Amino acid sequence: MRLVVQRVKQASVRVQQETVGEIGPGLLIFLGVGQDDTEEDVGYLVEKVLHLRIFADDQGRFNLSVMDLHGSLLIVSQFTLWGDCRKGRRPSFSHCAPPEKAGPLYELFIQKIKAAGLPVAGGRFQEMMEVSLINDGPVTLLLDSGKNF
Repeated sequence: MRLVVQRVKQASVRVQQETVGEIGPGLLIFLGVGQDDTEEDVGYLVEKVLHLRIFADDQGRFNLSVMDLHGSLLIVSQFTLWGDCRKGRRPSFSHCAPPEKAGPLYELFIQKIKAAGLPVAGGRFQEMMEVSLINDGPVTLLLDSGKNF
């Protein structure tokens, strides 16, 4: 499972000109599910995201997590995180999980984040979305559960 995690001042996602998710300060997470991903990957990345210290303390050091600040999270599915651009000029998406596998893992990720008691919003799986954000920093990190087990 791959995530792009961005620290934001605010973020929103629209589907067909309707805002379906919106947050204030916190994290915008783009989530891509790979063919071999499991619930174990979900659990690992949920814990990593919730406790990732990427918010500044009073001394300006990255010592606080989204949990410490009771921040919000906007979680948007993005299969293109699995795009392979090594050959040719068109990305290959052969390593992406099929929708019938990716959808439930995306929803499980959202449920586990909600269980932590933080405000959570999401996009709509398999929909064309418009994402708006005000990046804070900017701080943008890549997380890949396959590189951590």
